Formats: sequence, C-alpha cells, structure tokens
Amino acid sequence: MAILETVLWVILVLTSLLLIALVLVHRGRGGGITDMFGGGIASGIQSSAVGERNLSRITWGVAIVWAAVVVLLGLLSRFSI
Repeated sequence: MAILETVLWVILVLTSLLLIALVLVHRGRGGGITDMFGGGIASGIQSSAVGERNLSRITWGVAIVWAAVVVLLGLLSRFSI
C-alpha cells in the first residue's frame, strides 16, 4: 500500500505542475499573465483553432487524471487506518 500511495503522490505533483503550465499557455481573454509567461509558447500552439482545441483536450485530460488521483488518495487514506 505504501508504494501505491507514493506513486499516487508523485503523479499528483506531476499533474499539478503540468496543469498549471497548460492553463498558463491557454489564450487569455484580455492578456495578463498568459501573455507574460506563455506568450511565445502559446503563439505557436494557438496559431489555429485545431491547436487551441487540442490544448483544451489535453488540459481536460490532465485535470481528470488529477481529480482521479485526489479521489484515490482520499480513499487510500480512509481505508489504511
């Protein structure tokens, strides 16, 4: 059980960092922090509607994995007393 919990914590940290990066790369509505940090990266990815749609799909996929890991860690902590 300890190995599974450690693996889940590592996945949680990695997906958290990836989710932060993906959200920052998304096109901003009025500029702001997206242009400051991800302006150069986002311009290449978001040059088409397909790029923006794929970026959104990847972000949603990472968010779903993140949420599933949080639920699994909660269940593990509840049953490993």
